[in-house]
Amino acid sequence: MEESIPAGSVNLKEAGSLLTGKFTTATDVSDIDTLVKRALEYKADPFKDAQLGYRKRIGLLFLNPSLRTRLSTQIAARNLGMEAIVFNVDKEGWQLEFEEGAIMSGSTSEHVKDAAPILGSYFDILCIRTFPSLVNREDDYSELYISEFIKYCGRPVISLESATLHPLQSLTDVITITEQMRDRPEDFMGRKPKVVLTWAPHVKPLPQCVANSFSQWMCAWQGKSEFVIAHPEQYELAPEFTKGARIVHDQDQALKDADFVYVKNWSTYNDYGKIFENDPSWMLSLEKLQLTRQAKVMHCLPVRRNVELSDEVLDSAHSIVTQEAGNRVWAAQAVISELLRRS
Repeated sequence: MEESIPAGSVNLKEAGSLLTGKFTTATDVSDIDTLVKRALEYKADPFKDAQLGYRKRIGLLFLNPSLRTRLSTQIAARNLGMEAIVFNVDKEGWQLEFEEGAIMSGSTSEHVKDAAPILGSYFDILCIRTFPSLVNREDDYSELYISEFIKYCGRPVISLESATLHPLQSLTDVITITEQMRDRPEDFMGRKPKVVLTWAPHVKPLPQCVANSFSQWMCAWQGKSEFVIAHPEQYELAPEFTKGARIVHDQDQALKDADFVYVKNWSTYNDYGKIFENDPSWMLSLEKLQLTRQAKVMHCLPVRRNVELSDEVLDSAHSIVTQEAGNRVWAAQAVISELLRRS
């Protein structure tokens, strides 16, 4: 994999990387604002580092389906000159075993201890998307799947969503808020934006990944916003991800004077993976947005229209979900480029 690089290309050994050598959580980032700036530079000039990934390969392993995450990461890697290879482990590969010391007499055919080092020899960066079972909280929050790949593959690992976090989505969200503030400076003169994460109803239990991750990143983005989480009682998130946030159970109170409203459903954390209520009054509407400062509305997508968010909101000028989804490319490109510079 170590081959000569053409004249005029970028030196990969640049000092002062923004990442620890992997990207699975906000704690892997040394300077969020600088990483956001790097992403917006790529948005302005997508091919400015087109030789950075020359003769490098990135592997995208999916243990569950994806649309935006898969495509945006492929595009980002190719913008940097990398070859991107996608492998749907859940449909195209052997069923993997992750437990140490397992007696593999059941349905699993290959242990991650054997598969991960091979994948590490094929790729320069490995990206992995896993999903929680929503059955056993201890198992899900151990992050066994992604941790075992990190342990055995010997390459930088990017989380494309794990059992508890979705860091590329959260970086995208910070990029989008920053971009909005940059483009409308008159709306934020002398004050921090108020950002609200609000629970929304859904037809089935969903993971806490996106909500955990958004909370973690907003709290890590220290002093840059007033951050409020609104949810019905019994829908608390894991406390390690919400330290620093103000948490309320009155959605109208949370929405008052908000600048950005992030809408997301999640299932229960304490009595794990349950739906205790599905109150339709928690669906965001234009009437509720009158409480805000003409807030911009965000959602990670896919969204259940007229369940989580009404048509009238999604199709209005309040919605920035398309801009947000588009920024997934630049978030991935900033992360990949930082890991390439460390290689």
